[in-house]
Amino acid sequence: MFLRFFCLVFLTTSVLANSHSFEDFLDQVRKTATEQGVSKATIDKAFFELKPRPSAIESDSAQAEFNQNFWHYVNKRVSKVRLNNGRDSLKQNAALLSKASEKYGIPAYVIVAFLGLESNYGNYMGNESLVRSLATLAYDPRRSKFFTRELIAVLKLMDNNTIPFDATGSWAGAMGAVQFMPTNVIAYGVDANKDGKVDLWNEKADIYASAANFLNKLGWKKGEKWGREASIPKNFDYRLTGLNKEKTVNEWASLGVLKGNGSSLPKSNFKASLIVPMGHKGPAFLVYRNFEAIMGWNRSILYALSVAHLSDRIKGGGKLSAKSIDEPLLSKEDIMQIQNTLNLLGYDTGTPDGMAGSKTRQATRMFQSDIGLVADGYVGYELFQQLQ
Repeated sequence: MFLRFFCLVFLTTSVLANSHSFEDFLDQVRKTATEQGVSKATIDKAFFELKPRPSAIESDSAQAEFNQNFWHYVNKRVSKVRLNNGRDSLKQNAALLSKASEKYGIPAYVIVAFLGLESNYGNYMGNESLVRSLATLAYDPRRSKFFTRELIAVLKLMDNNTIPFDATGSWAGAMGAVQFMPTNVIAYGVDANKDGKVDLWNEKADIYASAANFLNKLGWKKGEKWGREASIPKNFDYRLTGLNKEKTVNEWASLGVLKGNGSSLPKSNFKASLIVPMGHKGPAFLVYRNFEAIMGWNRSILYALSVAHLSDRIKGGGKLSAKSIDEPLLSKEDIMQIQNTLNLLGYDTGTPDGMAGSKTRQATRMFQSDIGLVADGYVGYELFQQLQ
């Protein structure tokens, strides 16, 4: 409780102690938005008595993708309730989903899976003011450029009467059942029912078409799988794993990789990467180019695997073959401690930030190799204990 209070006070102070005031920042945005064609009336109305919301900064630094392991993340999102609701949604909206699927080449069960993770099939779309959330995050130096662009985009949407001034969404400014950021609404939103608006809150035709259009533009290939669960032999060289390494399915098979259930992989020259989101003790997956399309929606591997697995289950597929592991979660502070310790030992993780990115995983792999552990690059509880 004390730590949470401390973080909130610190984050509040960091927002309010910016190099210029929140009002000065809004004046800068006002100038830029006006230059890009947003009317003065729209800006005045959107910014009237606007104050920052520091809790948005706290949420930005505490995203689940940063501090949950694979099983904790996936089991929570591919739950029995969400699975049943997804299958019901697929049946009840078959006609509209089929129309979007045929036009954009995205399977209906994939569209439904994204809606399941983004908004629990439209049942939770966030209730925070979009303008206030985006203005707060844009004012914060950490990702100011990104969120300033999104803030101006939401002003454009309001100026064009695409969304109302009191529109609400997530703490990050994402909106509707698909949880699109404002720039994505502009770029990929579809007025499927031709009523002159892109309604991502209430109009299912617009929701399904917009989600399918986005995945199509991200490169989804019709008729192809996203990937599959895999099984890795003992004494495998884990330096071959990762999204930046590719081999054909036939080449992976020659290295002893099997399907998750232990049967042989199909004969194929499809390019695939082998990923191990919880290291050598967790599940493994061979992922194809449609997985990269999923990653285009959200760059988190845990998110992408959750969508992929949920879509398979909604379609009628079974549970994963790998057994769930109950491993303690690491906090952001724990990961920063890992990064600091590895840096002190000569394994460069970059500036410690509490997020286990590619540089931290590479440093971990080198450390593991040097002390005789399986060099899978997994930043987890075992590594935390080892470094202590």
